[in-house]
Amino acid sequence: MKTTDAAIGVFADHTAAEAAIKTLTSAGFPMKQLSVIGKGYHTEEKVVGFYNTSDRMKFWGTRGAFWGGMWGLFFGGVFMSVPVLGHVIVLGYLAATAISAIEGAVVVGGLSVIGAALASIGVPKDSVITYETALAADDFLVVVHGDAADIKRAREVLGTTAATRVDVHVTPMPALA
Repeated sequence: MKTTDAAIGVFADHTAAEAAIKTLTSAGFPMKQLSVIGKGYHTEEKVVGFYNTSDRMKFWGTRGAFWGGMWGLFFGGVFMSVPVLGHVIVLGYLAATAISAIEGAVVVGGLSVIGAALASIGVPKDSVITYETALAADDFLVVVHGDAADIKRAREVLGTTAATRVDVHVTPMPALA
């Protein structure tokens, strides 16, 4: 059984998160192993939204250029309104997990959809709450998924970026019966 572990970097702004994605891809991490989560806009009176035509996506709002560029890099994404957090965008591997949580109404123990997606990849509940708090404060999460060797290397690479914190979450191995 293959396990997937995660390294999560928290970034104070979208510029730092974008630079981290570029650093990770330059270090050889494929986009399919990466996810980025953040709010779609900074609270102010501007229209926020997106539309999709064919394989193109257009996002507008104060972070439109950032999200539009990121959407083109990742394989899949979701734009949703989460109570307390507001408009949140999840791109990459975790987008499918968030969609599954929405479709299956898998919101566990008072966690939001974002929290349920993070918990489903083995992030402990206390860390989920920390990440939801970071998102509420307009921070961005960059998540790297992979095996133990990938995550060790991801932690080293994220340590060279402007992350305010970098955490590693290891999925426990199931007990053999």
